[in-house]
Amino acid sequence: MLKVLLASRNAGKLREFSELLPHLQFVLWPKDAPELPETGAFFQDNALQKAEGARAWWNEHGTEPVDGVLADDSGLCVDALWGGPGVLSARFAPDLSDYRLKNQRLLSLLPEVADRGARFVCVLAYLPSSGPPFTVSGSVEGSLAQEHRGEGGFGYDPIFIPQGHTRTFGELPSDIKHSLSHRARACAALKERLA
Repeated sequence: MLKVLLASRNAGKLREFSELLPHLQFVLWPKDAPELPETGAFFQDNALQKAEGARAWWNEHGTEPVDGVLADDSGLCVDALWGGPGVLSARFAPDLSDYRLKNQRLLSLLPEVADRGARFVCVLAYLPSSGPPFTVSGSVEGSLAQEHRGEGGFGYDPIFIPQGHTRTFGELPSDIKHSLSHRARACAALKERLA
């Protein structure tokens, strides 16, 4: 079993990665470790930045050996907002700490007659202990709900309705979400590469 440093403190992501990649043993990004950089213009840039920053810090301060580093950059891209918040999804509405409020604000930006099309995108960067880094990605098309619905998942899940469904990711059971989400598709691609 590969032991992998997960370059994130996001509890929701950790839970999903543990469920989607049960063959990996995750080492968590420590609470006393620095915030990782996210200054890229694209999801791939940010994922690679985070993975490289995490590996550099771990090489100096890590408490155990790892076989690789995994970093994720993901976000919600809304057609009516010209693809926003996109790579800024995690930093959208920084004055609000609660995602229910962030979701309300995001929905309030849409004109009433706006196209509600949206997609979730996830890019994973993997840096093995030796060898070059690589990235894989996944996305899922859908639309935005009129309001925050459901308490499952995390982040923007309660306002995103995946294509072919009437319930949001916040309402769908996790097994259905894990069969079609952006993160599930990126993890499936990662499994293939690691195999």
